[in-house]
Amino acid sequence: MISDDSIVALSSGRLPAGVAVLRISGPRTRFVIETIAGGMVKERSAVLRRFMAADRTLVDTGLVLFFPGPASFTGEDVAEFHVHGGRAVVARMLETIAGFEGVRHAEPGEFTRRAFLNGKVDLVETEALADLVNVETEAQRRFAVQNAEGAQSALYLGWRRRLIHARAMIEAEIDFADEDDVPGSVSDTVWSDVRSMISEIDRHIAGFHAAEIIRDGFEVVILGAPNAGKSSLFNALARRDAAIVTDEPGTTRDLLEVVLDLEGLRVRLTDTAGLRDAPGKVEAIGIEKARSKADRADLLLLLEDILSPREIGTIPDKAPLLRVGTKLDLVTHEALGNAPDRYDLVISVLDGTGVEALLAEIGRRAAVAAGNVGDVLPSRLRHVELLSDANRHLLLATDDQGAGKELRAEELRLAADRLGRIVGAIDVEDMLDVIFGQFCIGK
Repeated sequence: MISDDSIVALSSGRLPAGVAVLRISGPRTRFVIETIAGGMVKERSAVLRRFMAADRTLVDTGLVLFFPGPASFTGEDVAEFHVHGGRAVVARMLETIAGFEGVRHAEPGEFTRRAFLNGKVDLVETEALADLVNVETEAQRRFAVQNAEGAQSALYLGWRRRLIHARAMIEAEIDFADEDDVPGSVSDTVWSDVRSMISEIDRHIAGFHAAEIIRDGFEVVILGAPNAGKSSLFNALARRDAAIVTDEPGTTRDLLEVVLDLEGLRVRLTDTAGLRDAPGKVEAIGIEKARSKADRADLLLLLEDILSPREIGTIPDKAPLLRVGTKLDLVTHEALGNAPDRYDLVISVLDGTGVEALLAEIGRRAAVAAGNVGDVLPSRLRHVELLSDANRHLLLATDDQGAGKELRAEELRLAADRLGRIVGAIDVEDMLDVIFGQFCIGK
């Protein structure tokens, strides 16, 4: 339910800043503008005004914009005050606006929640807006923009419409089988389309890992024996001394992570403890963490000192593996021998040989795993769970062994219900606090 209160919050970035944007939404918006800005302003136009506090002292001079409902982001009357971005200025403006009766400070995500409740966005578009606020790479931006524009919602609502039509046809066949204007049998057409939909949803669900890579990052884990050059490579790729590098084996005891942007994709690189037998108690914990992290990786970099290769035991086989020979700068041409045949790449962190080629290969593999960023993919585990549940009901509906048409039509209804829950087309009150709680205040 939408509150009768008006809400206000800082909607721009961290202070201090050159300009700060304060947003207000709700039925008191016009009154607030008239009182502190000296009168109403033209709709959808930036107007320069002096902003006065309750005691009629000047707070600041800036721009005010007014967006009347329902043609606004929230569907209510909305105003923006653009003021100088000093902390004291913003604090006084917020104090002044929130001092009006019926106006209060907004909770996290409350502006977007009102937009949803007023039918301005659906749940999938809402989640995409949260992603858009937090994007770090070009691929994330494109993915979030596509979903915020409704591509994902259109797909789910299209499936839901097809199911509603299929159910209507089946129920018409049940209820009006003797009527002349009802086709003699619609079963073949209906069930053929439902089976096609099952395949379409399955293919869509299969794209979830690609969506995870776009949103959360491509997981790359560096493995190797102690002193194989893992931390040196980690620092070189991070372009800073993120890990301690010494000649002493077992320096790295815990997982170290850095985020890279490779060709617009987020790549999470993890340095791990050197893998060896009979480690100390603390080092053993680090090794266990390394193996656990490797089990969840999208790509493993197995580093090996070309001059003194050492076995590290069982290598996880769930992710692709790149074998990398290290310390090439210490290897003479004669000693190199057939080493290049044993490795996918040979590198020297000291002089940079092969490092750019390794980065390019990681970026290439990340791009392959992410697929086409323009594809419509499920962007949340919530979507996958509801899609899987919908397909379960569709499979029950298409199983014509013993079930009557009434029960099969009910399975179609349940499947359409699950699709509706993804976009919020049916009651989803139990999910709203979780979804909108992910937003920052002012959005």
